[in-house]
Amino acid sequence: METRRVADILKNGQPDEKVIIKGWVRTKRALKGFAFAEVNDGSSLAGLQVVLDGEVPEYETLLKKINTGASIEVSGTLVASQGKGQKIELKADSAIIYGEADPETYPLQKKRHSFEFLRTISHLRSRTNTLGAVFRVRNACAAAIHQFFQDKGFLWIHSPIITASDCEGAGELFTVTNFDLNKLPQNEQGQVDFTQDFFGKPAYLTVSGQLQAEVMAMAFQNVYTFGPTFRAENSNTSRHLAEFWMIEPEMAFCDLEGDQNLAEEFLKYIFQFVLDKCPEDMEFFNKWVDKTILATADNIINNEFARITYTEAIALLEKADKKFEFPVEWGIDLQSEHERYLAEELFKKPAIVTNYPKDIKAFYMRLDDGEKTVAAMDVLAPNIGEIIGGSQREERLDVLERRIEEMNIEAESIGWYLDLRRYGTVPHAGFGLGFERLVQFMTGMTNIRDVIPFPRTPLNADF
Repeated sequence: METRRVADILKNGQPDEKVIIKGWVRTKRALKGFAFAEVNDGSSLAGLQVVLDGEVPEYETLLKKINTGASIEVSGTLVASQGKGQKIELKADSAIIYGEADPETYPLQKKRHSFEFLRTISHLRSRTNTLGAVFRVRNACAAAIHQFFQDKGFLWIHSPIITASDCEGAGELFTVTNFDLNKLPQNEQGQVDFTQDFFGKPAYLTVSGQLQAEVMAMAFQNVYTFGPTFRAENSNTSRHLAEFWMIEPEMAFCDLEGDQNLAEEFLKYIFQFVLDKCPEDMEFFNKWVDKTILATADNIINNEFARITYTEAIALLEKADKKFEFPVEWGIDLQSEHERYLAEELFKKPAIVTNYPKDIKAFYMRLDDGEKTVAAMDVLAPNIGEIIGGSQREERLDVLERRIEEMNIEAESIGWYLDLRRYGTVPHAGFGLGFERLVQFMTGMTNIRDVIPFPRTPLNADF
């Protein structure tokens, strides 16, 4: 007898097949002489209905143990279901309880729980319908990302988690040290003497793999990173995590237009892949979480993204028949309200804004002619605002050195980065996408802490 996953049985199971399933009991309904139990193994939103009766060995004993949360193995025969809601069910011949769950203390009973409560039991919340659907979609998103880039011949690189450089220049870094924090060595100036630390200098958890991706793109042309990144930003909002995952492709011999084209193609591919792989879960989100989810996905997949410059965007915002909380003028960094107005109300589809003022962007972005703007881009999507940020990189050594000096960056600390411009420099471009922001966008979940299994936020590193 073959052990089968519930998703496979619900999709392909035929009456009279003998199967074994293993999973966790979601619900139990006992009637006179027989009982129904819904068993879910995480492979699908729906569980499989199991019918047990007095012919099952030790039926009375089993009935007392088959409670919500208990783990179980059931052997039996698939039969056409007589009830509503399912086409097929499993008539049990025998059952084994692996682990009981006390109905008095098990926190996931058959009722709706708030997401705030579920975050306090992250070790159990994946057994709920919503979180189970979230993590199946998250898995499909990750598979789609790799498939997209691998099909295009990109090389997946593993950028370092420990680094000595601050890519974004934001300064919101977690320090990595081997020091005894109660006995910190000091130098003559009374500062912490990092020459005695493990790496001989200050080291941090990475905020981005971009600079290392540029290194690898200079040898392999097209590469991407997909891994964890960290921000020590003391922000307790529904949009921020201290530990999150980033996707960062980098392409040699590529300009800003090529960067935009890849970003648009990438988003369309991911959404279509997830709709194909997780239709049941996406329908669930559309019904119970956000009734615009499927329409938003269709909007992404079947529309050509609008493309405008930052200067054009500012002009459109200044003409807008809408009062913004943050005033609009050339030189500001666009706020979420501005981005969402452009994507949701003005264009009613995703938009790519390019050529931002140099003073609000990073040192590595290519300086445009006229030297007021840089070849940067942000992809704005309805319901969320910025979803992707990227740029063509500055490949000219003299211009990059000037930018570094203007921004008071210590050139010596990134000499290796300047070497890329000294030895065989090429035009190149790339972008970054926060993985959790993408999953949040796809599922309609309002809090980013609910799209990662174990969220890391200020004062929270549980589980």
